[in-house]
Amino acid sequence: MAMDLVAEDRLDRAFAALSDPVRRRIIARLSKGQATVNELADPFEITKQAVSKHIQVLEQADLVTRSRDAQRRPVHLNAPQLEALTAWIDGYRLVHEQQFRRLDALLEATGGVDDAKQPEKDER
Repeated sequence: MAMDLVAEDRLDRAFAALSDPVRRRIIARLSKGQATVNELADPFEITKQAVSKHIQVLEQADLVTRSRDAQRRPVHLNAPQLEALTAWIDGYRLVHEQQFRRLDALLEATGGVDDAKQPEKDER
């Protein structure tokens, strides 16, 4: 799974941004729809300024965007970037699933271990 350096840098920034639990909760909230900084700050016991800094990190990672609606500046999820992260993860998940399927097939073909027949413990 070769990647160019730009794509790798984007992944690094995105995963680094998602390493913080506050930012993950912001992403979870935005998955329900756009919100302002005030709305995003409500459930947290941190300042609005701190929430704004978290949003800036998410923006730099290209995970969220902001638009202008008169005086409001709602924050939105950047769905294509989240889909790119999911696709990257799925690529590795599929590789491992294929390996497990081959192992299952091999065990079945060779009369592998039967789940129901587990060795009894030696009770001493």
